[in-house]
Amino acid sequence: MRILIVGSLGGQLHTATKIALDRGAKVSHVDTIEQATAHLRAGRGADLLMVDLHLDVHALIEANEAERITVPVVACGVNVRPEAAAAAIRAGAKEFIPMPPDADLIAAVLQAIADDERPMIARDPSMQAVIHLADRIAGSDASVLITGESGSGKEVMARYVHTKSKRAQAPFISVNCAAIPENLLESELFGHEKGAFTGAIARRVGKFEEADGGTLLLDEISEMDVRLQAKLLRAIQEREIDRVGGTKPVKVNIRILATSNRDLRKAVADGSFREDLLFRLNVVNLALPPLRERPADIIALSEHFVKKYSAANAVDVRPISHAAQTSLLAREWTGNVRELENAMHRAVLLASGREITPDAIRMPDGSAFTGSGSHVVRQAADAAQSVQADMIGRTVAEVEQDLIINTLDHCLGNRTHAANILGISIRTLRNKLKIYSDQGLDIPAPNQPAQGVSVA
Repeated sequence: MRILIVGSLGGQLHTATKIALDRGAKVSHVDTIEQATAHLRAGRGADLLMVDLHLDVHALIEANEAERITVPVVACGVNVRPEAAAAAIRAGAKEFIPMPPDADLIAAVLQAIADDERPMIARDPSMQAVIHLADRIAGSDASVLITGESGSGKEVMARYVHTKSKRAQAPFISVNCAAIPENLLESELFGHEKGAFTGAIARRVGKFEEADGGTLLLDEISEMDVRLQAKLLRAIQEREIDRVGGTKPVKVNIRILATSNRDLRKAVADGSFREDLLFRLNVVNLALPPLRERPADIIALSEHFVKKYSAANAVDVRPISHAAQTSLLAREWTGNVRELENAMHRAVLLASGREITPDAIRMPDGSAFTGSGSHVVRQAADAAQSVQADMIGRTVAEVEQDLIINTLDHCLGNRTHAANILGISIRTLRNKLKIYSDQGLDIPAPNQPAQGVSVA
C-alpha cells in the first residue's frame, strides 16, 4: 500500500504517517497539490492520497481527472467544519478523516482501499495443489492467468506469485480493469504525452512503466474493451508500449499477471475477448477452486479472521465452537473468502461467552444464516454418501451396467441421447447393450423405459 500525503497538517502529519507506516504502508509526502499531480505523472505512484482539507481538494481531483489519473483521495484536517468535509466528499473524496488521527479509523480506510496484508492460507488439498503449481512457475517470467469466482482470492494469489518470483523486491502494480472507465484505462496503462488530449499538460507515466522491473497485475481483464486489448497484446508480445499521443515506443521489463472471474473461452466465442490475447496470457492457468470445494480452508480461514478482527477491535480471541464449525462447513459461501471474512468479522463483534457459537454467525442485517445453501450442501453430501455406499462391494462392470441401463431408461430408450450423456460413441453403447441383452437383461426399447433394470 503506497500513500502520498499532501499538505502539512502541522504536528498531526507525523502521527498519521507513523500510523500508516505501522500498518505496513509506504508513505511519501509533498506540500502542494501541484507537487502531488507531478508525483503521479512521474510514475512514482500511489494507491491513496491523504490530502489536507485546507488545500483545494476539488482542484486536485479535477487536475488528476483532466490528466486521466485515477487515485482515490481521502481528505483530512484539524477542527474542520462539517460543511467543509461534506464539500470534499462532493468533490470526489472517498472519505474524510478528522485529526488527530485515530489508528483504527486509518486502518479501516487503508483496508477499504487496498488490502496488501492477506496471507496465503491453504489447508485443503485442492488449494495446496494450486499453490504447488504456483511455486513451480513463480521463478519464471511466464504470463499467468488466475481464474476463479469473485472473492476466491485471485489477487492474493497474484501477490503470492510475485513474492515468490525473482522480481519480489521490484514493484508490484495492480490495475483494476473493471473499476477504471474505458476512456481513462489506456492512459492509466500506457501513460500519455504532453498535448495528447485536452488537459494533458505534461507527460504522464502509465502503470506499465511504473511496474518496470517488477510485476503488473491486470485485475478482471475480461472487462477490458476489445480495442484496448489489441494494444495490450502488442505490449505483451514486444515488451514495449506506446504512450497516448507518443511517436516513439518505450521498452518495459515486466511480468504480466491477469485475473478473471469469467470464462474467457466463452468470452472469445462471443467476441468480447481476443483469442490471441488469451493465448498470450494463459501460458499458465492457476484455477482457484471456490471456497465450498475447499472445506479444510473454511475453518483455517475462519480462525485467521477471528484473530485478525479480535486484534482490530481489542477483544479477546474466542475459539470457534464445534457447532459453529459445523455451521460454517454447511454453507455454500457463494461470495467465497470475502463473504466468510465479513461473516467472521461480525461473529467477533456479536459473540458472547467463551466461544463463538452459531448464534454469532449472522447475515449483515443481523438475521440468522438460514437457507441460502446450507440445505443444498447437506442434500448434496447425503446424496454423495448414498451413492458411495451403494457402490461399495460391487464390481466396476456392475456399476457401469447400471449406469448405462439407467441412463437409457431416463432417455426413454433413445440411444443417441443416452450415448451423448454418457460420453461414449453410439457404437460402443450398442455393443454394451448387445452384451447385456445376451445376458438376459431387459433393455429399454426406443421411447419405452425398462422394467426392473437394477442389477445389484
